[in-house]
Amino acid sequence: MLQVIPLAAQAGIAGFESPAAEYKQLGLDLDELLIEHPSATFIGQAKGDSMMGYGIYDNDLLIVDRAAGKGSLDIIVANLNGAFVCKLFDRKAMVLLSAAEFHEPYAIGPGDTFEEEGIVVRSVRMHRASRKVSMNLGQD
Repeated sequence: MLQVIPLAAQAGIAGFESPAAEYKQLGLDLDELLIEHPSATFIGQAKGDSMMGYGIYDNDLLIVDRAAGKGSLDIIVANLNGAFVCKLFDRKAMVLLSAAEFHEPYAIGPGDTFEEEGIVVRSVRMHRASRKVSMNLGQD
């Protein structure tokens, strides 16, 4: 069971009473909170800066759901011509969009190999590098 500290932090905190004195039990674990379809969900790690405008930063964890309902504009993970990409997918126009202005939209054409792997339903910001995450995702 996850322990939650009842703390509303504000910028410019001068001091506060120790919040650890009042732990509360949260009625579910992080898997239940973050993952709707466990057998159809995987976790990847974002690389690069092209999605920062959508709130996805380099090294963030991406919770990707293969069973999520598809919308006209979803942030997805896809295999594009042999490379995994994370982009905003305009399904109607068949265009992959980045949040960064210096990345041009990519129109998926008949010569492209494109396979949508799943929809990014959540992302987890990695404020500090985690050795466990790096080891589990096969990085040094």
